[in-house]
Amino acid sequence: MIEYKSVSLANQVYEELENRILNGTYAPGQIITEKCLAEELKVSRTPIREALGRLAQERLIKDSPAGNVVIGVSKEDAADLFEVKRRVETLIVRKAVENITEEELDELSLILDKQEFYAMKEDARIVRDLDTDFHDLIYRASRSIMLETVLTGVHHKLLKFRKLSLEHSDRIKESVGEHRDLLDAIKSGDADLAEKMMLRHVNNACRNTVGGDEQ
Repeated sequence: MIEYKSVSLANQVYEELENRILNGTYAPGQIITEKCLAEELKVSRTPIREALGRLAQERLIKDSPAGNVVIGVSKEDAADLFEVKRRVETLIVRKAVENITEEELDELSLILDKQEFYAMKEDARIVRDLDTDFHDLIYRASRSIMLETVLTGVHHKLLKFRKLSLEHSDRIKESVGEHRDLLDAIKSGDADLAEKMMLRHVNNACRNTVGGDEQ
């Protein structure tokens, strides 16, 4: 059951359903109906209906005679999303180098310390969640609302693929090591090096999930 707090009920239902689709709880091709979802989440059909409408607009589900069919994010979609990351994330990290504060650098270091701890335990779920925090903080440090908005959505839609990447036996430690190199570059104030480290990180994540090649 969802804990309903300050955000509107419809928004919380939407976020819960979106997360279940993106992390693979609801598989592509699966039928989800208002009735079953309302019973599962213990809410009325009204917020379910509103959430499903938003998910349809994002093309994460589509209507069918049997109910709403989960589309999710395909491997081909993921390849396109990684291409966006290649082009935009390298731009945003340059802006982050220019604008990041000492407090944000300290926060990045703390996140990375936690990642290294959980990487040793091979806990892919927690490392992935911390990966989200790490990248979100870099996006925020860029002070570019538009770029942050674009990349936050892209990074979120790759949820399942990022977890799959981190479940590779060696990838979890490699990914955290790439974060360490990236943070060192940001701390040094070297925007060119930070861009290079970010591109390497994105390319390796892509290669481990959808087989993308370096650009």
